[in-house]
Amino acid sequence: MEKLSLQFKMFIFSFVIVLFSIITSGAMMIHNIAGAFEKEFGARAIAIARTVAQMTDVQESVGTDDGFEVIQPIAERIRLATDVDYIVVFDMNGVRYSHPSESKIGTILEDIDENVASSQHEYISKALGIQGFSIRAFVPIMNSDATKQVGVINVGILSPKWYILVGQYKSDILISLFWGIVIGMIGSILIANHIKRQTLNLEPYQIARIVQERSAIMQAMDVGILATDESGKITFINRLARQYTHFFYKDGTLQKLFKDTWLAEEQIERHDSYRPLLLFDQMYLVRTFPIRIHEKNAGFLIMITDRKEAHTLAEELTGIKALVDTLRAQHHESLNRLHSIAGLIQLDRNEDALSLIIDEITDEETVIQKLRDKIHDYSIQGLLLGKHSRAKELGIDLKLDDDSYLLDFMTGFSGGDMVTIIGNLLDNAMEACLPKETRDVNILLQGDKHFLFIEVQDSGIGIKGNPNKVFDYGYSTKKRDGHGIGMALIKQIIDSNKGTIHIATEINIGTTITIKAGVRNS
Repeated sequence: MEKLSLQFKMFIFSFVIVLFSIITSGAMMIHNIAGAFEKEFGARAIAIARTVAQMTDVQESVGTDDGFEVIQPIAERIRLATDVDYIVVFDMNGVRYSHPSESKIGTILEDIDENVASSQHEYISKALGIQGFSIRAFVPIMNSDATKQVGVINVGILSPKWYILVGQYKSDILISLFWGIVIGMIGSILIANHIKRQTLNLEPYQIARIVQERSAIMQAMDVGILATDESGKITFINRLARQYTHFFYKDGTLQKLFKDTWLAEEQIERHDSYRPLLLFDQMYLVRTFPIRIHEKNAGFLIMITDRKEAHTLAEELTGIKALVDTLRAQHHESLNRLHSIAGLIQLDRNEDALSLIIDEITDEETVIQKLRDKIHDYSIQGLLLGKHSRAKELGIDLKLDDDSYLLDFMTGFSGGDMVTIIGNLLDNAMEACLPKETRDVNILLQGDKHFLFIEVQDSGIGIKGNPNKVFDYGYSTKKRDGHGIGMALIKQIIDSNKGTIHIATEINIGTTITIKAGVRNS
């Protein structure tokens, strides 16, 4: 059945509806016609009964021994002339004086209604007899002085049976059925064609299959996916998105689901790169894409990624990048040192060349040993060593404060978090120093499982205007692509761990950024 075309299904559906409607309306029409007939038969019967009751011969003959000889011919003549089924005249004792069947004349009417017979009132009723339902009219017969009731006239007309009425009106019913089917068929074809155009000429079972496949694909993806219509109402949300957003209802909007976040804004812009989003004290990375149909806005597609998974890859990439930066800087420095040593040897200043070699080796070993003693995580050691080599290449004096120590990562901070925070702070500090002649950067790093303290000082150009603007996503004092994200990401990480970040800056003097989180053990 599901492989049948939409046109055929709608034709069958229309045919059934039209057929049912015609049968129902026909039955109601026949019922109403039968009711009208019964009302007309009642009025006709009571009029005939009144005429018979007013006849002097009938009034004077009811109750007499030979009254039937007068009443029966009169009743039969009127019955045949008026085409009624029966006219029965009986006295107050129920003795019949007329009847279509002469054998019942003189017999007593067994089911006589005493109230009708003695109430001197006219009465119409419907009763079931041998030949079916009949409409009966009861009219009292008064004496010639109209002072006493002497009998009752009962005129009966059989109600028409339903199949007789159907036979009478079958042509009307068949014509209605024919035109109803024709109109329904034409209408169903037009509607089906319109619907198929709206559904890209796909049959319903094909649409259902596509929807099921797309839904299964979206549910199986390892990224939270959420779609909305143009008003912001959520139209689709997959398993991971429900898990991330704690949204398990049928209906909802972006404004309610992402309240107090940038996703709740009325105008959402396209973000091809990931943007941080804090939900339920967890950090996620979000990308948004507008959905456009026929050049009109039809909603948004939102992709949500768990930041922990992203940072697992980031840690690996950061480690590789730090290693590459370190090797590149060391290669550049090694070339410079080799050129210096080669020049001293050519000048026969062997002792100076040997002293330069010893100084360089001693300085490198001092930095490495300091990192080993104070920093217990290899990824942070590699990061700081790489930044030290890069700073040396740029002519910047980068120092790790002697009071620094990092025994462990504070609970809530991952290795990726620490690499992101320290790497971005040092990059910004070194870049701020490049326009200055005095280029100093100092980092104080302290932390264990219970607290974290980071302070980065530089002698750079400072931050103009409100320094807290650097926490806005996309804000940057640099005019190159790829900036304006680091500090916003740091702020999100610190906020999610209930920490604080403070900026103190002076133009052309320098900037100090301080981060605190957790409680230091005394």
